[in-house]
Amino acid sequence: MESVPDLHNSMYKVLDGYPCVRLLNLSGEIGCSNPGREKVLAPIIRFKNANELSQSSAILLSMGEFQNFFKRISNDSTFARNVGGVLVESGAEPQNMLKEFSPARKFPQAEFSPYRSTNYKWNPIGSGIMWNAYNFPVFLLSESGTLTLQEEVVRNEKSKKSYTSVVAEFDLVMQTMKAGTHDSESCLKEETCLPLGGYSVWSSLRPINISSSDHSKPIILTMASMDSASFFRDKSLGAESPISGLIALMAAVDALSHVDGLDKLSKQLVFLVSTGEAWGYLGSRRFLLELDLQSDAVRGLNSSLFEMVVEVGSVGKGFNQGIQNFYAHSTGVSSALNKTLDALKRAQDSLKSDNVTISSASASNPGIPPSSLMAFLKKNSLTSGIVLEDFDTVFSNKFYHSHLDELSNVNSSSIVAAASLIARTLYTLASDTKDLSSSSLTAIKVNVSLVEELMGCLLRCDPGLSCELVKKYISPTDTCPSHYVGVIIDEPTSTPYPPYVGDVSRFLWNFLADRTSIPRENTSPVCSEDCSSKGGVCIGAETDGKGVCVVSTTRYVPAYSTRLKFESGTWTVLPPNSSEPIGILDPIWTESNWNVIGLRVYTIQSAAYDRLVLLGGISITILAYLAILITKSIITKAMKQD
Repeated sequence: MESVPDLHNSMYKVLDGYPCVRLLNLSGEIGCSNPGREKVLAPIIRFKNANELSQSSAILLSMGEFQNFFKRISNDSTFARNVGGVLVESGAEPQNMLKEFSPARKFPQAEFSPYRSTNYKWNPIGSGIMWNAYNFPVFLLSESGTLTLQEEVVRNEKSKKSYTSVVAEFDLVMQTMKAGTHDSESCLKEETCLPLGGYSVWSSLRPINISSSDHSKPIILTMASMDSASFFRDKSLGAESPISGLIALMAAVDALSHVDGLDKLSKQLVFLVSTGEAWGYLGSRRFLLELDLQSDAVRGLNSSLFEMVVEVGSVGKGFNQGIQNFYAHSTGVSSALNKTLDALKRAQDSLKSDNVTISSASASNPGIPPSSLMAFLKKNSLTSGIVLEDFDTVFSNKFYHSHLDELSNVNSSSIVAAASLIARTLYTLASDTKDLSSSSLTAIKVNVSLVEELMGCLLRCDPGLSCELVKKYISPTDTCPSHYVGVIIDEPTSTPYPPYVGDVSRFLWNFLADRTSIPRENTSPVCSEDCSSKGGVCIGAETDGKGVCVVSTTRYVPAYSTRLKFESGTWTVLPPNSSEPIGILDPIWTESNWNVIGLRVYTIQSAAYDRLVLLGGISITILAYLAILITKSIITKAMKQD
């Protein structure tokens, strides 16, 4: 050690991790927080050794013990009172050891269901533990943090010094705890929280001529979601649910963009990628409201022209014994629906050599599975729609809304097969002709390399968002992707300030604008002031400061609660609107503010040992004082005798 910082670093080990944070709605709160305004300091004890807790303790869990711990919390109030904090180990083994883990409910977001069978178990393994409030901090440790902590704990257990212990110091103080604002309405009023939300992206193939008054083409709307959720805020990859569907949609758009004669299609293809779907279908509901308001964010679209809504759900686990199996969950009966089912069958026939099958979902299902299409049906029960999934009656994803829903949970060949099925189905629907040649369908090829590259960009930290494809369009703020929706920072608008838009939304906007664009005529391709004024958009401007000007109908749509209004720099909760029944169900999700989140461990001496040392010091001091008095007396007496 050569300096005070060296001494400090040897004493205190700062651990990397992913916190569970405090979220609020109109009726209360969920998630985690320190119980008060101070840091929590507690000795670390392994869960397997914590039969009884006599003092506030930090519990160290393996992933295999996670659900058992929270089950005990709910059943043993004495044990729960002495839990000071929770540390969850991570590493390469948990995914292999755990066969299933889902902290979501058995019917996620059942309150938005368009049918009454809300007791149906789409997610039978769901425990629902992420929807409870916990007055103690919980951290998922990174792999390096796990190794560091295990070393400290093992060293402590081997130590013969019973008077020392390893403690964890949690700094997870939510501002809503400081202000005592325990629901969304009060915390927004006191400005101790922000609304969940972000920016959805929609695009059309080919571009819509906004200046033309003739927008009479029927619209085929194809959707996917870009956000997921988990117990831990920044560890929400959602590989199978919903990112597999997002990647399949992106690959389908890419495949269609290479088809000739798109301007001759009889129907308009529109693509929507929503965010906030895991939190009350924020993106799709706001999109529908913007359509009603005919705002700039959806200029060129008319909801009355929506002929069919196709949603791409979880499609990363369709691979089974060499066959790619998918299921079409449909709504109602209509000619548009029948045409879509026929188009899916034609697409399947054109993919026979790839062993791709598509089946109608079981009639025993109560209706469509949890999906953005539910928001459309709540708005208009006559909406014709299909949700493409890799499951029939229950989720195939055993890690739904879990941080373990990562790259190893999906299969690239399944995503490629789904993308091929979608691209060929959409082309068949948009062509609207019965004599479509089989060769025109087989000519639509999905770029397998693009799918694999997107998986690396959106589902891994290496290369993550620093991959070449993403860096071609934007300068990402983070390398490791997380598909948590985030919060709305400033006034929502259709032309947001780029730093206020998440990395994934910005990348999607640029990618879709590029793939659905046509070149500008008689103008320089480099962006200039007249790019947007003449119906163009500027793609890749972040990377070189110039960008490329192309003609594309690609827009941002703010995604946040339909019952929130931003004015004069603050958020206001609007009363329920009887004309929007789904808005009455809106929980209005918000996230508490915080100053800093931190976690560190260090060794301390026990208070009893400190008191013993103090008592020993006092005793020695008294004895020394008495010895001095006695010695002084003896010497004085001896001096007088002399």
